[in-house]
Amino acid sequence: MSAVSGAVESGRGAVYDRGYRPYEGPRGRRGAATYALYKASMRRALGLRRTWRQKVAPFVLLGVVTIPAIVNIGIGYVTRDRLQDSFEIITYREYVGVSSALLLFVALVAPDVMCPDRRQRVLPLMFARPLIGFDYVAAKVGAIATILFAFSFLPQVMLFIGNMLISDSALDYFTGHTDVLWKVPVAVLILALYYAVIGCAIASLTDRRIVAGAAVIGLLLLTSIAAGVIIGDRSSINEGSMAALISVLAVPLYLRDLVFLGHIEARSPLAGVERGGLAAAATYVVVLLAGLVVLWRRYRWVER
Repeated sequence: MSAVSGAVESGRGAVYDRGYRPYEGPRGRRGAATYALYKASMRRALGLRRTWRQKVAPFVLLGVVTIPAIVNIGIGYVTRDRLQDSFEIITYREYVGVSSALLLFVALVAPDVMCPDRRQRVLPLMFARPLIGFDYVAAKVGAIATILFAFSFLPQVMLFIGNMLISDSALDYFTGHTDVLWKVPVAVLILALYYAVIGCAIASLTDRRIVAGAAVIGLLLLTSIAAGVIIGDRSSINEGSMAALISVLAVPLYLRDLVFLGHIEARSPLAGVERGGLAAAATYVVVLLAGLVVLWRRYRWVER
């Protein structure tokens, strides 16, 4: 007893009565949890708060898809006093096709966003209420689709503003291209949502990022090659074929033509096919639903 009191008196021991206080801050529900996961997924995809190596791929790809806009504006500025009509090396419709280069981004980012949660076995913790499987899928797909939309839309904005500034009258250019203000966002949204769902669905099937990334690239390349082989003979006589819809990569580009032109472009592998536009829209919906079904089956167990 004396030893204990001596230790306390000499200052070698202390007892702290801290206690606990209940949390009195704001309490979020499903929406707040989903939004938090959405923001965290976007930060991870862009490499924010991570090493510089994780930031290289996203912003290098953004620079790549921005190059056509910069070149178009630069050439248009140099030749604005030499040519009667404005010089244009790429149209807004064609620029949506350039955004397909972001498929490499999907192959890199979708596995990085989806696979670690399953590999590190943190899903049971993340799926504690109020977050459910639907919220998880919405946050992950939404994050990748948002980034794809931004990376595809920002170069178009740069191209539009640049063309306005180098034209004879910015106001005349704006009023003459008002249709672009809704066609570009719609076409880009179609493409971004499509690739985001495909990337997330494939990545949900494995916990290895390299396998998921290779599967995304493999699916898109193999279907494109298969479509090219089947319609090869028809392309030489300018005759389209329904086999063009086999190419998973090209399906949203057919819908892009419908948005901008109201019909399939004449040089398209689907051109001339009866009700080709309707078939392309149906294929788009089927692929999108298939991806969502895969995601639903992979994460539905958390709601039990």
